[in-house]
Amino acid sequence: MHNYCMNNSKSADLTLDTCDISLLAALQRDAHATHQTIGEQVHLSASQVSRRVQRLESAGLISRYVTLLNPAALGLGVRALSYVTLTRHGGDEGLAFEREIAGFAEVLECYAVAGESDYILHIVAADLPTLSESVLRRLTRIAGVGSIRSNIVLNCIKSTTELPLAHLQVPRRQG
Repeated sequence: MHNYCMNNSKSADLTLDTCDISLLAALQRDAHATHQTIGEQVHLSASQVSRRVQRLESAGLISRYVTLLNPAALGLGVRALSYVTLTRHGGDEGLAFEREIAGFAEVLECYAVAGESDYILHIVAADLPTLSESVLRRLTRIAGVGSIRSNIVLNCIKSTTELPLAHLQVPRRQG
């Protein structure tokens, strides 16, 4: 097989070459693909792919493999982005909020942020009454929550789990 690999970047104390970067991109597109299939895409043997995947996993670049489910097909047709502001910032309100929010299955993502709000939540629910009664009402009962402002998603324009990898590429030297 041709070896189109060349050292390009260093990430997390691990030197990545073009084959590693191509391998990561291929796994992001389809983590279910066989090492043989991925090898054909990145010009490596299945055994080379296997060794590289193990190395990337050990280095922490690949943290886990998941199956992405379709929320609407599972009856979770409402998405909301909620902005939570705490009443105080000096005590344990933030830690208490974070502990509580970990138990909310409907909260897919929770970010601590700087700005007008303290947290941004990505929430899914079956319908608007469920969002209002089962999720937002529970949020307001968490000690230290001052206000919640929510936006309902009308239409998803872009949603991806693929991270950009172009910044890992180093231009080839001329001449």
